[in-house]
Amino acid sequence: MSHPIVHVELSANNHEEAAKFYGNVFGWETQSFPEMNYTTFMSGEGVPGGGFNNVSDENPAGRIVIYINTDDIEASMKKIEANGGQRVGPNIDIPDVGTMAMFKDPTGNCVSLLKPIEM
Repeated sequence: MSHPIVHVELSANNHEEAAKFYGNVFGWETQSFPEMNYTTFMSGEGVPGGGFNNVSDENPAGRIVIYINTDDIEASMKKIEANGGQRVGPNIDIPDVGTMAMFKDPTGNCVSLLKPIEM
């Protein structure tokens, strides 16, 4: 399986303001999910979309997280750890989306694996 980038997250103090900015400047379509305190964006057809994280200690302003598609989180995580990466926390199930698992690469970048739900 290939491992394309499928999602990108930007940190934002104000999701509405971020959505308005990127919508006005680049024409991105956004959708708010108040129950999850999350806003998604689509940056164009056939390219990864993403979302806005809340700014926090774990997600400081300026942090960008990419999500890499995988069909087997544990197999990918074994390769990551064998090559100097490190798991960050437990796997997280996202309703109607799939399962994610965060890791740090050897240079300290936080990245996430995403195993989408099977349709």
